[in-house]
Amino acid sequence: MDLKRSRILVILSLLLAVAGCASTGGFFGDAAITTKVKTAIFNEPTLKVMSISVATEDNVVYLSGTVKSRAERAKAIQVARTVE
Repeated sequence: MDLKRSRILVILSLLLAVAGCASTGGFFGDAAITTKVKTAIFNEPTLKVMSISVATEDNVVYLSGTVKSRAERAKAIQVARTVE
């Protein structure tokens, strides 16, 4: 499990690095935001990373998926809101 988590973290880090080198607007800006939010959710131990999808369009983040409780839902929203 730790190896899988490490691989995902490395991939997300690489995506963030590539997106960070691009302009901050348009598709690349949205991709960078999505990557940051996914990383933040992934790093939150109380959330199941694979059950929450993240999409960004025109700098607006959309979360979708399933969670076990309203508390997990609130936590996912809180984590996403902390991302710049």
